[in-house]
Amino acid sequence: MTGPDPAGPGRSRHDPDDLARAEVERAVEQALALVGGARSGPVRGPDRRGDASADDPRGDAHDAPTGSPRAALNSADSADSADSADSAAPGGGTPTGAPHPNPSPPPPRAWDRARAIAARAGRSGPPATIRLPFDRALGHVLAEALGALTDLPSFDTSAMDGWAVAGPGPWALGSGAGLLAGRGPATALPDGAAVRIATGARVPPDTTAVIRSEHAYADEATGLLHARRPVVAGQDIRPRGQECRSGERLVPAGTVVTPAVLGLAAAAGYDALPAVPRPRVDVLVLGDELLASGLPHDGLIRDALGPMLGPWLRALGAEVSGPRRLGDDAEALRDALTGSDADLIVTTGGTASGPVDHVHPVLDALGAELLVDGVAVRPGHPMLLARLPASGQPRRHPEGLPEGQPQGRPSGPPDGPYLVGLPGNPLAAVSGLLTLAEPLLAGIAGRPAQDAYRALVHAEVHGHPHDTRLVPVVHRAGRAGARDHVAPLRYNGPAMLRGIAAADGLAVVPPGGVRSGTEVEILDLPWAPATPWTEGCFT
Repeated sequence: MTGPDPAGPGRSRHDPDDLARAEVERAVEQALALVGGARSGPVRGPDRRGDASADDPRGDAHDAPTGSPRAALNSADSADSADSADSAAPGGGTPTGAPHPNPSPPPPRAWDRARAIAARAGRSGPPATIRLPFDRALGHVLAEALGALTDLPSFDTSAMDGWAVAGPGPWALGSGAGLLAGRGPATALPDGAAVRIATGARVPPDTTAVIRSEHAYADEATGLLHARRPVVAGQDIRPRGQECRSGERLVPAGTVVTPAVLGLAAAAGYDALPAVPRPRVDVLVLGDELLASGLPHDGLIRDALGPMLGPWLRALGAEVSGPRRLGDDAEALRDALTGSDADLIVTTGGTASGPVDHVHPVLDALGAELLVDGVAVRPGHPMLLARLPASGQPRRHPEGLPEGQPQGRPSGPPDGPYLVGLPGNPLAAVSGLLTLAEPLLAGIAGRPAQDAYRALVHAEVHGHPHDTRLVPVVHRAGRAGARDHVAPLRYNGPAMLRGIAAADGLAVVPPGGVRSGTEVEILDLPWAPATPWTEGCFT
């Protein structure tokens, strides 16, 4: 018995939709041929038997949006199966119970959900620990809490230049140069005696107080010291342990090492600090249409993301290699992914469903695990987060002391690096950085999660009907007692950087938009606030 016509009644087998679908499938097959022929297996996703645990980032993977290379790949697989069955069926009809060639994929992840998945992924393992000397520790994150190795101060010291006195005055003036900082312990001070003392010098035993030089009068004729104001016992003496006692916690793990932290650690007795290695990031720029220099011409445009991503990722605390420009070459992309020893690979472009968008097919061929595949955010919805399988290439952390081997994450982890796929449009790529790369890097680097903060928006901001919007804003001080607020900036299209260049944050605008005076969540940018010249130029 002849099966039904797959084209349906009244529909030609050469329908334009069928031809377009066939073109997509052929493009996917060509991409797969470049990256190693047949697929090694599908991109791993969650168990479809039920909703995966919210605490496991791997449980949040899902399929690509309809029309993506992966969706076309799945369609091709289904079509191949159907073709095999058709060959056994009289007349080439579709057997009963055959799978639908285009199953509907789940919707993209909500923006806040996607960001939480990235944060959990970064915290999925204990951070490594290296010991860094002070001159290399700045900007790193402490892997352990710092406890004081001594009392601070470690002995009673003078807080001021002046006179150490014992008992009530007037006091007999002592002879000699007095007590200086850095000298050994002094002998006990007799009652009624005074001796000169410098700031930081050890206070003699039995000292009642230190009188500042400007508050005392030394009468050389009588050999007596007189106080110009009342003397209080213990004044201007820093007692031992005033700041901390030995063993007391000074700063917690996860603290960013600032110049002040370095000074405190040195005062507390440290010579090196236990730190988390900076996450190593490789940047791969995709696209044959990109120029590295000169003016756009003949359909070619300048690469804006290559120069931007390295400094941006370094501002987030990463160690970043120079950008590699691969063009639209699936084989070069595969080689770059399998040869990377980074903690994170960031790609630009190639995440959508165009004929040369190779990211999904290459990840598929490598057996990568998709944690986030599409986010309900504008701009930037084609962004993705994946975990590559281990390649056997050990990851390097060259920062530590030679004798300080990393502890925690092993050098050859069972899982490979993460990959954040950014859209090719510049502002859409910024959206992907803040949505996926920033929380992921914070987790890998051991930075504690930061509480979100909100601010009033000083204008109506239109929203997308269904998706979150990230809108560049600049902070403004309130006038005449009014609250500080943020103002949205113009030039906020997905291909534009003019607005974000003047911004100091991105407002998280919920679906539907917000009215003026509404509080919105603000994502800070890792540099100084915008300067006043932006007033009027971009708002």
